[in-house]
Amino acid sequence: MSFPLNRREFLSTSAAAGGMFLAGGIALRPLQAAEDAGWPKLPPLKIHVVYVGLGGAWPKPEFDAPAEVARFRPHLAALQQRLGDVELTGGELIPNTDAAAAEIVPKLAGADALLIVHLAFGSGHPLLKLVDAGLPTAIFSQPFSGHDWMYVPQWQKAGKRVILAASRELSDIDRVVALLRVPARMRQSRILVVGGPAGTAAACNADLVKAKFGTELVPINIQQQLAAFEAVDPAAAVAEAEQYWLQAAREIVEPSRQDIIDASRLYLALKNLMIEHRAQAVTSTLCMHNPCNACLAFCKLNDLGLVGACEGDMDSTLTMLMFGYAFGKPGFITDPLFDVSRNAVIHAHCVAPTKMDGADGPRHPFAIRTHRDDNSGAAVEVDLRVGQEITCAKLVHLDTMLVSAQKIIEIPDFDDRGCRTQCTAQVADARNMLANWGSGILEQEGMMTLLHRVVFYGNHVDNVRDLTQLLGVKVVVEG
Repeated sequence: MSFPLNRREFLSTSAAAGGMFLAGGIALRPLQAAEDAGWPKLPPLKIHVVYVGLGGAWPKPEFDAPAEVARFRPHLAALQQRLGDVELTGGELIPNTDAAAAEIVPKLAGADALLIVHLAFGSGHPLLKLVDAGLPTAIFSQPFSGHDWMYVPQWQKAGKRVILAASRELSDIDRVVALLRVPARMRQSRILVVGGPAGTAAACNADLVKAKFGTELVPINIQQQLAAFEAVDPAAAVAEAEQYWLQAAREIVEPSRQDIIDASRLYLALKNLMIEHRAQAVTSTLCMHNPCNACLAFCKLNDLGLVGACEGDMDSTLTMLMFGYAFGKPGFITDPLFDVSRNAVIHAHCVAPTKMDGADGPRHPFAIRTHRDDNSGAAVEVDLRVGQEITCAKLVHLDTMLVSAQKIIEIPDFDDRGCRTQCTAQVADARNMLANWGSGILEQEGMMTLLHRVVFYGNHVDNVRDLTQLLGVKVVVEG
């Protein structure tokens, strides 16, 4: 069964839930802006819902399980409406027994994920039987539903892709359902790799990426990129430059008008290649002078909720895809530096999104500057928000997510040194982070791979722990 919602139920359960995000910074429909701009729409994800437990000693002998299910129904129906990219199926109410769980398992065929709403006390074995069906699984367990929750950490340590929301708040159902989308979206994703990949060896291996996440890498050579660039109507490039860059910039400093038009033409070329190959991300080791800098093109892609990642950095590209699907926030790939005098890290790069709050959010003020390393082409200097909490992260080796919570405390000014977009972010312990940079995981890697991290608005560390559990990835907190 699906979860339809009549108008009265929708108004009563979602009137205060508008906007792009659910509680905890979880994204609603993160690819909406890209779909509106012409990218193919991905199919809705099917999440099967099962209610487990009819009653008994816990919660109480007179527990009315059907009435409890009826209480959840309007919330889930409203959630389906708000997310916009999921279909909640199933809805069976079963006793907390192995036999009842076994009857459900064949019904999970075709589902992308499983939501178990734990209602009443059991041994944990029926929940495990459902988890062992192999789908990414979330369990919602209210206080006094029983003690089945205590087995979940054991299952997680055994590598099972299950997360637990032990909470009285129904908004925690929203959070875990939204996270359940990510493994399936990664399986549906394709990444254009222009000029070859860079990063950890595992992330650069198309077969390993496909085996781990289901994500396909599509190689694009320089001739294909140049041909796509030449195929763009020059008038369309002028219109794109005027609308998205020239009229919106707070200042244009060094680049010429033609530099900005060329950058817009490259965006349109990459857009056409991505649509042709049904891709949601692009990364490039040819992002400089081929035929122009890709800084503005990648910025626009990130503003739309897609991924444009510089320097062919596959580890960062995968990180940005995951965070985009989970949190609806674009990533800012940075070259970090330390300032221990302020217990801080300085993040700097010439490609930053102007919509760091997400595709439905406002654009930050920005200037159009040259790429600082060689003073060429067009890049962006984005005024990031002082006081903003951020998450700094990067998936490495396809098996470990490096993550830390930080807070922007200033926009530095060191005589116009370094990359164009910069921010100083306070960390828990700058000296310890510096001394253990890479956490012993990246010590044998090249400079870019050891250096790069990705900054996202919001503190997502707790949600990242759940997300990585669903993806079969370890978490290491840096610093």
